[in-house]
Amino acid sequence: MKNSYNTFYALLAFLIISITSCDDALYLEPEDSLTTDVVLSNATLAEGALVGAYARMRDDDVFNGTSQLLQEWMSDNINFVGSFPTFQELRDYTTLADNTSVFPMWRDAYDVISPCNFLIQKLPITIIPDLSPDNEDRIIAEAKFIRAITYFNLVNLFAQPFQVSGGTNLGVPIITDFFEGDASIFQVERNTVNEVHDFIEQELLMAIPSLPSTNSTGRASKNSARAALARLYLYKEEWANAADYANQVIASGTNILATDYTFYNDDSNSEHIFQIINNNVDGQTSGQGWSGLSNPVPNGRGDAPFSENLIAAFNSEPGDLRFNLKVAGTDALAQTSTFSTKFPDGVNNADNAPVFRITEMYLTRAEANLRATSNVGETPLSDINKLRARAGLPALVTLTLNDILTERRKELCFEGQRRMDLLRNNQGLRRAGQANIAEAAFGANKTILPIPTAERDLNLNITQNPGY
Repeated sequence: MKNSYNTFYALLAFLIISITSCDDALYLEPEDSLTTDVVLSNATLAEGALVGAYARMRDDDVFNGTSQLLQEWMSDNINFVGSFPTFQELRDYTTLADNTSVFPMWRDAYDVISPCNFLIQKLPITIIPDLSPDNEDRIIAEAKFIRAITYFNLVNLFAQPFQVSGGTNLGVPIITDFFEGDASIFQVERNTVNEVHDFIEQELLMAIPSLPSTNSTGRASKNSARAALARLYLYKEEWANAADYANQVIASGTNILATDYTFYNDDSNSEHIFQIINNNVDGQTSGQGWSGLSNPVPNGRGDAPFSENLIAAFNSEPGDLRFNLKVAGTDALAQTSTFSTKFPDGVNNADNAPVFRITEMYLTRAEANLRATSNVGETPLSDINKLRARAGLPALVTLTLNDILTERRKELCFEGQRRMDLLRNNQGLRRAGQANIAEAAFGANKTILPIPTAERDLNLNITQNPGY
């Protein structure tokens, strides 16, 4: 039985947050918004504000599939055949700054950050008699985790990766204040990628001591923060730290490599370190998330089947059990295509959304150890062969970086990581024979998203990305 985020708490978060979406140039507080005194009047309501932040993460444009799958079709894993012109722009590298699919990815991410800012700023200065100090610290730590990984998603989408200029290029604005009438907190320039990365790192490091060692896979734990740090350090090429934090997750024994691939949509499987829990009532918010886009017609939209290049990658080594996670079906062009079955519920859009799982930690530890010529926890070859054994493939005798990246591609396809795996390795997003090779080159302008026109209309201090 899937856990459900209480819809009341989602509404509560909506009522207490008076900003972030930036739809209203005046940033006026809603007349029905609850005051801080009310929201933080008891432990139940304070906890509810946190649950509301988790609920906002369920938006398709944040963690529930839209922004993740577009990174698969901007690269080489998905052949997007849908009819959305705004998605076609992203596929073809003709994106405009007023793209109406891009703006919600910016707005809705800051909508997640806003209740986190509220809790992190207000809880330490508010006396709640029935809220213990330990629970107060935990709520703040969970809010820091949510805020950190949301900023991580934002900077990956809207800024060139660290590898382009060592992180000195512009990232996204870091907003930590809760809006209480002073709109100047939004009239700010973007922080650099390095500044955003440093902020994320500090948030996660501060959160770990107060996070629980074990938790629901839909709530933050120590391993959730460690996994986020491992990914961050990998992207920053801090190999020793990446190997260390991935190893901490593995060595904890809390999360264990699943024996097969039936763990998708399993709320309690220890393969999952952190995921967004969906169900028929509280699920993906539209047909543009994981399930709707990646399922064939008639249950889904049929927009996002396998690319021929990804199929060829699997066929290059027959017998890979991960390639069994597929089905033939009718795509949006009424042609027969191959679709992933990782998110099979195209009717109710109730499939869980993966964020961090233990397999990624083995891949991260292997890559970081290989690059650093170290053996933290295990040898890189041993880690990769564990994953290959589960996939039904023979063990490798020697190991190259390309072997690891190939394993990452086949293991994590349709989970939103391919674009950043290519960019952080100074590679273009398309392979030979695919469209838009030049436009998809490493460092090319439209491999990242534009700062939305709607945001720049409100914030005159923010700089647009080149090429937009």
